[in-house]
Amino acid sequence: MIFKCGNCGGNVIYSPESKGMHCPFCSNDGNVKRQDSSGDIKVCPDCGGEIPLTEYTSATRCPYCENYLILNERIEDKYAPDLIIPFQLSRDMVKKLLRDKFKKCIFAPVDFLSEARLNGMEGDYIPFWLYDYDSNCEYRGEGTRIKRWVAGETEFTETSVYEIYRNMDIKYSKIPVDASVGKPDEIMDWMEPYQYNQLTAFNPEFMSGFQGERYNMDSMEVEFRAKVKMENSAKEILNQSITGYATVKQLMNNIRVNDSRTNYGLLPIWCYTYRYKEQDYPFYINGQTGKIVGKTPVSVPKVWTYGLTLWAVLTGMLGILYGILVLI
Repeated sequence: MIFKCGNCGGNVIYSPESKGMHCPFCSNDGNVKRQDSSGDIKVCPDCGGEIPLTEYTSATRCPYCENYLILNERIEDKYAPDLIIPFQLSRDMVKKLLRDKFKKCIFAPVDFLSEARLNGMEGDYIPFWLYDYDSNCEYRGEGTRIKRWVAGETEFTETSVYEIYRNMDIKYSKIPVDASVGKPDEIMDWMEPYQYNQLTAFNPEFMSGFQGERYNMDSMEVEFRAKVKMENSAKEILNQSITGYATVKQLMNNIRVNDSRTNYGLLPIWCYTYRYKEQDYPFYINGQTGKIVGKTPVSVPKVWTYGLTLWAVLTGMLGILYGILVLI
């Protein structure tokens, strides 16, 4: 599948700025023609170049003519997403976010945030399973409160023991768990939270201009991660409700799922990989909220230059100070 401009024939892509389809060649924002493909795309339908694909690729860019292509069979039938959060941040917007965040990193390599490097950044639609749970949390515990006072020369301590009981119904909506083998689970968790008010029904137009992949693992395979998130949240809510005790002893804590629902969705993430000294430094940016996760590399020559400059300045200042003291 490829989206073509009805005016100039160029590849039409989704624009986060205008929130619609846009032709970067003639600036046409309408008159879009969809061209479907049958079977796995092996070569670009426009230039005939061989397209590098993995078994999970659902959207990609031709490395020769740079047209964005979407593989029909990997977004339809059993792979059809229910929901999607379209990219809210463009490449240029993310460039500014990165430069604003890391502008004070004086030891980063010179070309770390160069235009040429950042132009290699890609927007990826990552497959996520979104879990809804209607849960019940039942808790029993024992809490103590201690009172101390002094009468005459005697100190008294009174310990009161209380039964603690909680029974809470908690509804969870859209707990996200990534279904991509290639993306680090911990990093994908750090991309949260997403603003689900911008979830919308899936439309392949949103994918034009970006990379994408279908889910690599089914919902049952990764659901344990969603349940861990749910249980940790329930424990936090429970702990917040139990206050004012000197000690708390848990006797029973039972979390049950009474009902559950699962949706398959695509969530937007910008990926920027900076390679320095034979090592990759990946950066992930939430394509909706702009949250950034990544560690900047350190340029050893810049550290040495900074240290030598500082040493020279301090040496010069000490020399001036010594001269003044001699004169005095």
